[in-house]
Amino acid sequence: MHINPNHPALNWQGAISFQETAAWTMPWRTPYAEHVLFPEPLLERSAMPAGVRISFSSDTTRVAGNIVPQRESGRLDLCCDGEFINSIDLTGRDTFAFEKLSSEMKWIDLWLPQYGIFQLRNLEIDDGATIEPFSDGRPRWVTYGSSITQCRQAASPTQTWPAIAARERGFNLTCLGYGGQCHLDAMVARMIRGLPADYISMCLGINIQGAASLGLRAFRPAIIGSVQIIREKHPDIPLVLMSPIYSPPREEKPNAVGFHLQGMREEVQAAAEALQSHGDKHVHYVNGLDVFGPDLGHLLPDDLHPNAEGYRVMGQNFLTEVANKFFLPR
Repeated sequence: MHINPNHPALNWQGAISFQETAAWTMPWRTPYAEHVLFPEPLLERSAMPAGVRISFSSDTTRVAGNIVPQRESGRLDLCCDGEFINSIDLTGRDTFAFEKLSSEMKWIDLWLPQYGIFQLRNLEIDDGATIEPFSDGRPRWVTYGSSITQCRQAASPTQTWPAIAARERGFNLTCLGYGGQCHLDAMVARMIRGLPADYISMCLGINIQGAASLGLRAFRPAIIGSVQIIREKHPDIPLVLMSPIYSPPREEKPNAVGFHLQGMREEVQAAAEALQSHGDKHVHYVNGLDVFGPDLGHLLPDDLHPNAEGYRVMGQNFLTEVANKFFLPR
């Protein structure tokens, strides 16, 4: 039985908007109708569905699909009732299929690739199978960051550090990790402001240091301004500001505007302290070195991005140092 991408039972969790043609549907992690207002390099990354899942309930024993083949893509993971079932490499493929599933009614999650785009023509389930919306009452977590949040080098979509943390704690994830494009854009802050959220985290600094896009004068005010925009509609939910993880060449060597990572961590902490002193009791600072520090340098093959094992460790450390401390039931 063929299921159209816009079938009412399908919940595209973690997507911000959609591009729809007569042939396919594609999720975006920015508002498609407003793309003229966003920088093009950011849109190249928001086209990649990191953290996006197609969720529904069904008693089907088979989940398959027809897609537009991509020259470069990642893996598609299937989970049933929260348990990982299998993973498929989508590179160059126009179909996929997961077989021999339980015939019981179950919650199905298709985790889309964290790298490469995904254009769905249709899904296929057993003829006569029941399909219903999955009602998701889990707390909503929005996380913003760089390629280290997008996690291209993770083993598969469920093995990115945001996915590991979200699956462990039972969070409904929206991942706004944009490789090379975490520059505290005001349009991104406005977008986060409008999203439903119970918890928000922002992993800030590495792209700004790498591109020298903000200096000492502008970095801290940009953090404070972004948080204040978000607070207009999320005035009192936990919001974590995390400074950069370890990157050996960038720790003490200044960039073109005189910023190194040690200085950036001081500025992120100072921004959090300024917001706290102004009355924001729910903003928290986390030192990125507590989540991925020098002891894990051997898991940074390019001295910047964790490898697959590094992202698994980072996910567990984020749970310990961030989620289990600050993302608590209220």
